[in-house]
Amino acid sequence: MPSLERHDNVFVLDLGDGENRFHPDWLAAVGAALDEVEKSDGPRALVTAATGKFYSNGLDLDWVFAHADQHQDYVVSVQELFARILSLPVITVAALQGHTFAAGAMFSLAHDFRVMRSDRGYWCLPEADINIPFTPGMAALIQSRLTPQTAHEAMLTARRYGGSDAAAVGIVDQAVSEDAVRSTALEIAQAQVAKAGDTLGTIKARMYASALATLRDTANPLG
Repeated sequence: MPSLERHDNVFVLDLGDGENRFHPDWLAAVGAALDEVEKSDGPRALVTAATGKFYSNGLDLDWVFAHADQHQDYVVSVQELFARILSLPVITVAALQGHTFAAGAMFSLAHDFRVMRSDRGYWCLPEADINIPFTPGMAALIQSRLTPQTAHEAMLTARRYGGSDAAAVGIVDQAVSEDAVRSTALEIAQAQVAKAGDTLGTIKARMYASALATLRDTANPLG
């Protein structure tokens, strides 16, 4: 399960050491960690990271199929997590040490910055291959954070991007060696801790107003 630590002014949220899929309990644990980050005072930033083969493999499809009657509520909760990260009033950095797929890739895009391992691991939106269309909110998030050409390729072709390729097209900000992923993310976050606060939150809310509104559409989240 996710766990939160603090290193000086940077909170580090470790997502776990498995596939880190979005089980409702996992979502609740991440939400509680974000509560702690938000209620803290003073300079601060957030790094999300993981250990093992995966950063996140996205939706917990086994849970979804077993709880079909809760599908819409589940999507609402996932999209609220995306919206919350996208508008969090602190600088956020995703440290992608492993595979980052589907909703896990979208979660990474909601962060302000991304650092990815250069030699192994893929970032991928496989929805076109697994016959699961993007919700309007998911599409809005992706298209708000990637260039039109990159969003088009990533969404339509389900391309698997290695770290260097992801950096070349702006999916991630840096591709570094495995042992430098988390430390680089911490350096980026530490340099921005003074930005935390209401002004930063307002800037984000206005910058991504359209995507946030779509992500938070609880009346018709599935489109």
